[in-house]
Amino acid sequence: MKQLFILTLFLAILGHTHIALGQINASPKTNAIDSIIVNKMKTLGIVGLGAAIIIDKKITWSKGYGYADEIQKKPFTANTIMNIASISKTFTGVCLMRAVEMGQVSLDEDINTYLPFKVINPNFPNEKITLRQLATHTSSLADRSPFYADSTYFYGDSKPEDLGKFLKDYFVVGGKYYSEANFLTSKPGTFRAYSNIAAGLAGYIVELRTGEKLAEYAKKYIFGPLKMINSSWSLATTNVKQHTKLYSKTGNNVKVIPLYEGTTYPDGGVRTSVNDLAKFFISLLNDGAYQDARILKAATVKEMLQFQFTALNKPENVRLDNLNSGIFWATKMGATRIGHNGSDPGVRTFMLTDLNKEIGVILFSNTSLSESEELKFFDIYDELYQYGQYLKRIAKPIYPSN
Repeated sequence: MKQLFILTLFLAILGHTHIALGQINASPKTNAIDSIIVNKMKTLGIVGLGAAIIIDKKITWSKGYGYADEIQKKPFTANTIMNIASISKTFTGVCLMRAVEMGQVSLDEDINTYLPFKVINPNFPNEKITLRQLATHTSSLADRSPFYADSTYFYGDSKPEDLGKFLKDYFVVGGKYYSEANFLTSKPGTFRAYSNIAAGLAGYIVELRTGEKLAEYAKKYIFGPLKMINSSWSLATTNVKQHTKLYSKTGNNVKVIPLYEGTTYPDGGVRTSVNDLAKFFISLLNDGAYQDARILKAATVKEMLQFQFTALNKPENVRLDNLNSGIFWATKMGATRIGHNGSDPGVRTFMLTDLNKEIGVILFSNTSLSESEELKFFDIYDELYQYGQYLKRIAKPIYPSN
């Protein structure tokens, strides 16, 4: 049965990547990357995977491997839709920076200026918390464990709580989710601790100040202009027929995870495809523009992506040679890459480029792995980045950017 599965998988790959293969018959390197990815998927037990390579701000290569639905043998393609976990924060970042452009918020104002309830760290009641701190994970607001992971995901037909009500209950004394453990014992701005709840709060402030839900705001100012036809910020507005199934691997067993939504959707609720996300990524790498569309002014993008930490102004636990941060944008892999990645049940995603913004890689997987296997997922990213270096050298786009 295992050999039959491998053969079927290989045929599925050939069946939905004929455009790329047909244009590069003479490239042993391309045949090699296909073989490497398929073999790593087999070793790790990944059901479906999609990827794109961006060279000098152009989509140069994109492809899918394996299955979006293993039972139905439905191929995973570069147009397959899936939730992208924390890469969604970069969309929240763009929405936030557009509100900054419009004069609706300031990155350095006390967030309580904008909220209908007060968010105060009880350990530092006189210290303000700002949107800049929310966006650089220095706000002192914490994802209380295990509550956050156990109580903010809603599977199948169950519906998330209202975002504003949840945040009030979490941050305000007397709320049903309130705890002093929701706050760090470090003063706002002095310590970096990754915070999903802070991203949820930032997105909620954008909604309050713009008068629009992020789903509609992003549709109007991001998805629409960039022609991201396979993208949305809610399951209700997603083409579920084109959405991948999600899988979890434990040992040698792979099981389906029901689709889900999160209460704090600004931190991870965007659903898109590899090809759609590539348009968005290019717009950020290209000062806010993709083809004839612009989502932010060039100066605004520069402010969003520029490093916020300096030798004289950085969190006490940050080493600049290892990590720096933009607005919902950060260095990764020992400060050799910039962008964002994401991880959720049945989801692993990368959207990273080198510091010079010459080679970008987008990578989607629809399968959760064990912690020990998770590190090997980076190997696939590394192989794709090396393939990107090869494509840059030969300077011949092999896949249309449509």
